[in-house]
Amino acid sequence: MAGFVKKLTGIQKRRNRIRKKVMGTTDRPRLNVFKSNTNIYAQVIDDLKGVTITSASTLDKDIKPGLKSCGNTDAAKAVGAAVAKKAMEKGIKAVVFDRGGNIYHGRIKALADAAREAGLNF
Repeated sequence: MAGFVKKLTGIQKRRNRIRKKVMGTTDRPRLNVFKSNTNIYAQVIDDLKGVTITSASTLDKDIKPGLKSCGNTDAAKAVGAAVAKKAMEKGIKAVVFDRGGNIYHGRIKALADAAREAGLNF
């Protein structure tokens, strides 16, 4: 009997392919994005040290009250601006963007554009 073979979905394959190439350093940490159907999350991660420097999501107490829905592009823009602001306060100006296997469209693009407008370079 053959061993258990796990079937990877398309997003899991893309995520693995991207993570092989994208690496966050101390000078240029990785801006990781995860989206679910109801929320969106962003983290700035230093892969060399293995630590999360800062993060923001639609579940944050300062972001959620101003949103009509947590799963749309307006919410993604708010999260992008918030994570960029927190990163700038920590002295981070340049990051490597990790879209997390998601297509660069819609909420992912809105988050990236908002982070760029707030001052992050990637």
